[in-house]
Amino acid sequence: MPLADVSFGDLLLLVVEIFLFVIWIWILFAIIGDLFRDHELSGWAKAIWIVALVFLPFLGALIYLVARGTGMRERTIKAQAEAKQHFDEYVREQAHTSPADELHKLNELREKGALSQVEFDQAKAKLLG
Repeated sequence: MPLADVSFGDLLLLVVEIFLFVIWIWILFAIIGDLFRDHELSGWAKAIWIVALVFLPFLGALIYLVARGTGMRERTIKAQAEAKQHFDEYVREQAHTSPADELHKLNELREKGALSQVEFDQAKAKLLG
């Protein structure tokens, strides 16, 4: 089919078809991700859902979204909260400095003249408790 035979309507239809195909793949990935994120569902039930998605893709996805859509949302929110918690713990762990490091920084600031001796002593007393 030469390029001259392609009309604007054909190109527009192609763009819509590609868009719908990408959305379809996105929905399948979301459903499969939710299936394996759900620890309450047995392995056999997961296998049945996967078979349904492979052999009856549109009907299987529609039934899944209707039957398990609410739980899908809750599991996603829970997974995001857990990921945020792990990230926050990691940041706190990496940012933790020892009192010796803090005293060294305070001493450098005092030597540079950014802190007076009184301010240094107050910060040191606060740091050491």
